[in-house]
Amino acid sequence: MKRDPVVQSAIDHWAPRFVANGVPLPDFEEVASTVTRWDDWCALWSARGDVHAGLGGTALGEGRLLSAGEHFSTAAACYHFGKFLFVHRPEEMRAAHDKAVSCRTRALPLLMPPGERVEIAFEGGVLAGNLRRPAGVDRPPLVLMAMGLDSAKEEMDTNEAVLLDRGMATFAFDGPGQGEAEYDLPICPEYERPVSAILDVLVGRPDIDARRIGIWGVSFGGYYAPRAAAFDDRIRACIALSGPFDFGAIFETIPGLTRRAFIARAHAADEAAARAVADRVTLAEAAPRLACPLYIVVGGKDRIIPPEHGERLASLVPGEVTLNRIEDGNHVANNRAYAYRTQAADWMAHRLGNA
Repeated sequence: MKRDPVVQSAIDHWAPRFVANGVPLPDFEEVASTVTRWDDWCALWSARGDVHAGLGGTALGEGRLLSAGEHFSTAAACYHFGKFLFVHRPEEMRAAHDKAVSCRTRALPLLMPPGERVEIAFEGGVLAGNLRRPAGVDRPPLVLMAMGLDSAKEEMDTNEAVLLDRGMATFAFDGPGQGEAEYDLPICPEYERPVSAILDVLVGRPDIDARRIGIWGVSFGGYYAPRAAAFDDRIRACIALSGPFDFGAIFETIPGLTRRAFIARAHAADEAAARAVADRVTLAEAAPRLACPLYIVVGGKDRIIPPEHGERLASLVPGEVTLNRIEDGNHVANNRAYAYRTQAADWMAHRLGNA
């Protein structure tokens, strides 16, 4: 079977992530084995999402609420991975995205623990997030979950679980240039702005302990999270997973799919304009002022963000740093999730006084 090199690139760079973040392994294998053209990628993943959404609807109609929530969450992950880098066909991408959001939103009240959708006004737009609180805890600490360039809150179920299981609430949200906000708000390298707007709202809730706030960021979010923590002292601990230190320095070497997504989500007219935005994505100013404890994960075989970026961040922050370098880890080490997910969650629980 002759496969489009763009399809092959997507599989080569992100295959473990699909399974680590909620797509059943047989589904990934079957869809990946049948898609040969990038133009067909979104439609085939959406068709698989339709299967799980149908199962969710049946379960809901029969009163099997937990099962319905699980099916809808799986459907959301499939739809999300159909749209995650499909920027060359924006209408088709948006249709799959709308299905992902709808399914995850339907799932939230049915899950254990349940969740709720929260919308926060930001600079003329809206930032949407999913808030989940652990069962049996009146005022838990809260972990903000910052997405990457191509991730979105609909992909976060398995990542939320390890934090919820340790008694921490989670708020997985789409910031500017991400998920639901990507259509109206461009990428914002100064990510402390949306994070501070979110905290201004959430810390006023009586069901959250505003004195115990952490932030977790994945991939591009591994830049956003330490950036925000450096400028907002309400954040008490930070986890950064495979984020860039200086995105402009690697803009020319990142995979073509990633570069195209960055151009689209920066709302840039062309690659030169996108490069100007990329040059603002740097932790050079933020790193020396990041005082809260920091947990960094890098993959020794990361072909998207070289591990040296995380190591550079670790060398420059003045506070407590834990650097977990996973030598055979790919980008975000999703091929070795067991080497950092529980460890990072335990670390966060300890830093927020919940262990």
